[in-house]
Amino acid sequence: MRLPVAFLMLTVMIDAMGVGLIIPVMPDLLRKVSGGTLAEAALWGGVLSTVFAVMQFACGPLVGNLSDRYGRRPVLLISLGVMAADYLVMAVAGSIWLLLLGRVVGGITAATQSTATAAMADLSEPAQKAQNFGLIGAAFGIGFVIGPLIGGLLGEWGTRAPFVAAALLAAANGLLGYYVLPETVTDRIRRSFDWRRANPFSAFRALGRLPGVGRMLTVYFLYQVAFFVYPAIWAYFGQARFGWDAGMIGLSLGLFGVMMAVVQGWLIRRILRALGTRGTLIYGLVFDIAAFLALAFVTSGTVALILTPLAALGAVITPAIQALMSDRVGPDRQGELQGAVTSAGAVAMILSPMLMTATFAAFTRPEATLYFPGAPFVLSAGLIVLALGVFLSAARRPAPPDTDVA
Repeated sequence: MRLPVAFLMLTVMIDAMGVGLIIPVMPDLLRKVSGGTLAEAALWGGVLSTVFAVMQFACGPLVGNLSDRYGRRPVLLISLGVMAADYLVMAVAGSIWLLLLGRVVGGITAATQSTATAAMADLSEPAQKAQNFGLIGAAFGIGFVIGPLIGGLLGEWGTRAPFVAAALLAAANGLLGYYVLPETVTDRIRRSFDWRRANPFSAFRALGRLPGVGRMLTVYFLYQVAFFVYPAIWAYFGQARFGWDAGMIGLSLGLFGVMMAVVQGWLIRRILRALGTRGTLIYGLVFDIAAFLALAFVTSGTVALILTPLAALGAVITPAIQALMSDRVGPDRQGELQGAVTSAGAVAMILSPMLMTATFAAFTRPEATLYFPGAPFVLSAGLIVLALGVFLSAARRPAPPDTDVA
């Protein structure tokens, strides 16, 4: 494997580790800081995630366009440095407002995965994009395995320890990148910076004029809203339904990440050969509908641990749809595309945590008419059904050559 590809995978893996490290301790930290119940902590968790996503939505296309103009390397290194500082702020935060401030700063600079994906597109031949995007997803899955497992263990030392570990990981990765990360934006594909495209609305409008891209962004958005049910409520769901502690929550997320890495790093190549990119996407959507419904109604913790890694068998969706979109965009606009994809995911992150945690809280409050912690998973299954309908309604037509529209 070429060193640049290996480093991009490592960057995404460490990014995912930083996120996964803090998930197991968030319920206890938020209850400690806010002094509320588990349901109230879930709502605060939704607020923090939404604030992060709002800033990511607003700044995603800006970062993507900057990387098209000035290169992937400086964007990645600056983002990693600020990310390390952000985790340190959260490690010492004694109030919910300081945690909110940390999420604002973190959302502005959350460019590592989208910029790494744009760099991967720079390095990939068209026929390799889906499988190489799968490598990015596999790296995220590996990080998601290691992060929650270590976070659950560090949580035994206190709710602040995982944040310190995440800061050290981000700083170490930034230092490594300084020495080994090459620049993938060459003069041949470098594009001048345009403020008209540096906001999400203009980016969506420009990319939406390319046939098929707007519809696929809609499918991606619906999928992301549904998928964020995992980080939004899994820790709270595990406590409410099965009485799991931070260690068991970390283990369950680790099992999910292991299978996600296997699917995106190895199995997706075989699925692509058998079904093609379009068929792979359809398979993933159908599988996720079944997985969400199964998790919604499971009552045994043992069965849930078995279902958790199996649910990751649908993790082919993101690399497949990214490949379909990337093939319709010219090489000088890969950063802009990934910025718009980041913003679409950020809008999903704005809506999904509040939607999922509010649904969870409504069905787990002491006064709830129906106690049903799995309600958010039913909602996610419905969103995937809608995404499948949007995708299947698209007429099949060849991708036209890219046109540079404002």
